[in-house]
Amino acid sequence: MSAAILRHPAYLEWPADPRDRLPLTLWDAASIAEAVGGTASCDFQVAGVEMDSRDVVNGDLFVALRGEAMDGHRFVDKAFANGASAALVDRPVDNPHILVKDTGIALEALARAARLRTKATIIGVTGSVGKTGVKEAIFAGLERASRGAAHRSTRSYNNHVGVPLSLARMPARSRFGIFEMGMNHAGEIARLTTQVRPHVAVITTIAPAHIENLGSEEAIADAKAEIVAGVEPGGVAIIPADSPHFERLSKAAQSAGVRVVSFGRARGADMRLLDSIPSANGGSLVTCEFDGGRLCFTVAEPGDHWVINALAVMAAVRAAGGDMAAAGLALAEMGGLKGRGARHGIDAPGGKALLIDESYNANPASMRATLAQLGQTPSARRIAVLGAMKELGDFAPKFHAALAEPLLAADVDLVVMVGEEMRALARELGKQTAQSLGNTIRYAHCNTADEAIELLNDFGIVAGDAVLVKGSNSVGLGRLVDHFTRAR
Repeated sequence: MSAAILRHPAYLEWPADPRDRLPLTLWDAASIAEAVGGTASCDFQVAGVEMDSRDVVNGDLFVALRGEAMDGHRFVDKAFANGASAALVDRPVDNPHILVKDTGIALEALARAARLRTKATIIGVTGSVGKTGVKEAIFAGLERASRGAAHRSTRSYNNHVGVPLSLARMPARSRFGIFEMGMNHAGEIARLTTQVRPHVAVITTIAPAHIENLGSEEAIADAKAEIVAGVEPGGVAIIPADSPHFERLSKAAQSAGVRVVSFGRARGADMRLLDSIPSANGGSLVTCEFDGGRLCFTVAEPGDHWVINALAVMAAVRAAGGDMAAAGLALAEMGGLKGRGARHGIDAPGGKALLIDESYNANPASMRATLAQLGQTPSARRIAVLGAMKELGDFAPKFHAALAEPLLAADVDLVVMVGEEMRALARELGKQTAQSLGNTIRYAHCNTADEAIELLNDFGIVAGDAVLVKGSNSVGLGRLVDHFTRAR
């Protein structure tokens, strides 16, 4: 570039950004070795971090983790065959590597180093329902506004391995980082939040997910509220104003010295819903109010639960210093995630049917929300394939049987129930049928996803049908979704 161009006012006045001086590569051998206290076999650079050899791409650092039933060192050769540039290992290998005593501890150390070096605004997301979708929506809005300088945890990497892995993947030049945190037991989020150290903590909602381990919704609220303990000084907690546990969550935040920003329909909510009407694309046109004014935007995702989710997204984007208008555009363009609301047009006799893929997760609150959404979906017939809800313990029969009411309200024509826990719902539907004088729901119970496929084939999906598939991931209803969505 010529000296004359470099003296041009446009270059001389270009704002300086300290991030421009940071390296473009994700990690090099020296920085990894320093971070984890290991020994590098040679110089190298990596562009990504991966723990599953099947997902390794060119330029990745493969972390050979040891588990109770599996040792990642067995797959080091496969990782290099797939393009890994180096590996993090606890024994020497023939390819470029960092040698450490414990790869799990080393991954956490690399995560700490990534968090220490970044100047990004960090957002942590937890909740019983909707945390993955809200995390993705916040990311979409901030990525749009920052022109690609946002980072987030992928998939549902929200546990003791997924969170440090996601942190280790964060480029030094990131302006925003959005991380999901999940738990099965009390104390788990407390550990994760000290790694993430968010400036903004979001709690989507409190519902009886994992109640088998925690015993009550109050205990679940306390476990989710652990996220505020890691919030950086001057940070913000985004919490649901409509939750019966609002005061509990608010007190936890205040005790931690964290400012509370609430969202919802409640009159005193800081990000308050004023109006929501159906939009032409099947989503909602939302108007909200906050102390800076009002904003009207479209949410592409259907359902009332996404209207409320969008308020949490807007509150988080504003608290992080992001562009709410850009977030509104991102919400208008978002499609459903695989296993979490993705909508597929599937071939059927006479034309196309709709399949709604909610196969990744299920709890009583999300079941009710998606069944209500199904009831509002225009269709010739409504079919619900419902898999068992896990980790409900002694509460399982009660919560499964209670699904009869939202099924009836949604005017469902056929229910296919999968899994032992769903027998309680089958019995409840049997009672409803015996007592009803009008239309009743056809229903069938089976034990596996393969049996459910056979039942649906026998029933016959036709053009105009809407099919909801929802259950806990371990039930395996993703196989049913794959069966009906692949070209036939």
